[in-house]
Amino acid sequence: MPAYNAANFINEAIESVIHQTFLNWELIIINDGSNDQTGEIAKRYQDDRIRYFEQENRGVSVARNLGLEKMRGNYFCFLDTDDVMPSSSLQARLDIFNQQPDISFVDGRVISFNEDMTIIKNDYVPKFFGYPYEELLRLNSDCYFGPSWMIKRENAVQYRFVEGMTHAEDLCFYISISKGKKYSYTYEEVLHYRITGQSAMSNLEGLEKGYKILYNKIRSDQKPNYKVLIYLRLKIKRIMFLSYLFDGKMPLKALKALLSF
Repeated sequence: MPAYNAANFINEAIESVIHQTFLNWELIIINDGSNDQTGEIAKRYQDDRIRYFEQENRGVSVARNLGLEKMRGNYFCFLDTDDVMPSSSLQARLDIFNQQPDISFVDGRVISFNEDMTIIKNDYVPKFFGYPYEELLRLNSDCYFGPSWMIKRENAVQYRFVEGMTHAEDLCFYISISKGKKYSYTYEEVLHYRITGQSAMSNLEGLEKGYKILYNKIRSDQKPNYKVLIYLRLKIKRIMFLSYLFDGKMPLKALKALLSF
């Protein structure tokens, strides 16, 4: 759980982990240089399963990398401080791992909420089973929402985020670890996603920058064939064009997005 100036919501996020039906969990909180009451709130919890660390403000990807270095479990997932886990979130995904021992990732249903936790009619339900690598390169939403995957920790896999990325960093991370690995999902809810003024889609320029980093990382590190790169480029252009257009305030940005990749 990376945390930056999260005093308004972090207690709800922590409580949602504490109230999981699966009890053998570890929560690693990384305070990323907050200057509000985030640290004080997090440190109030007297639970041996909660481990708290602090760092200077270096961004969400650096915070997650520190958490990955500190984790001790065989399975892991991410939780942002403005989101909450339904009580069966961990158990539901672990059940799928137990039923399908050849898989590396388990996803699940996500329900979106407004800032006051009023439900939005915008559910994410996975629809893909198998090897997700090629689907992620195509930005296929059938197997990707955001930080909703639970991941089996495996030897010889480097689990590390690209530091400096603040948008699309989870997608870039999934791509980096998914080649040759299998994906499945549960029909149960695994995440309640809160849409706030700090959500990725509220910072479209940051999102565009994140997609540019993602595209360049895929081109240089993954080296897919040119058809995949062309498709990815067009898909990103479309996403950013529509995002700026629907925002209503930046029509010129929408046009520039078509020329920026």
